Amino acid sequence: MRFRPISFDRLVTELAERIAASAADRRLAVAVDGAAGAADPAGLADALVGPLRVAGREALRVSAWDFLRPASLRFERGRHDPDTRYDDWLDVGALRREVLDPVRPGGTGQVLPALWDADADRAYRHPRASLPGDAVVLVDGELLLGRGLDFDLTVHLWLSPPALARKLPADQHWALPAYERYDREVSPTDTADVVVRMDHPRNPAVKD
Repeated sequence: MRFRPISFDRLVTELAERIAASAADRRLAVAVDGAAGAADPAGLADALVGPLRVAGREALRVSAWDFLRPASLRFERGRHDPDTRYDDWLDVGALRREVLDPVRPGGTGQVLPALWDADADRAYRHPRASLPGDAVVLVDGELLLGRGLDFDLTVHLWLSPPALARKLPADQHWALPAYERYDREVSPTDTADVVVRMDHPRNPAVKD
């Protein structure tokens, strides 16, 4: 893979410009995908909100971490099972129903920004957000690709295996097989619309 070095600020500017110029007559759903605790997809998604609003596109932040299954389902095979994390942690149907379907052409535009508080293991009580016809929903999360989720643009934050092992907190190393499986089965560096190498977050690089 060939990568073009870029500053984080320039990366945000390029992505915001690309998103803002896309399908200005309808809502968009954008995924920012990367290993939690290592690639910081939430940080990039957060950084895109301001530039998009300056460009005239209302932006709503949604985290896939607020669409996890209840603990009784996530931890049915223990708290540290990598295959369960890969297959069963995310409530794919809820994310599709509550976030992505309302954004689609003909959708209601009524998006639920958060469904399940994983820490408290109970449902949130947030109201739905009513989005204008040209709004952008920015969804951060991990292992999002290859699930049939209908995003208009996908950004994958990639780390080389040594960098991922180095940056991932030690108490999360049990999840490394899930990320290895993701790379092997989904190959996000080939399937994402934009791939950003994040081995050194202050000096990212975009795949050509």
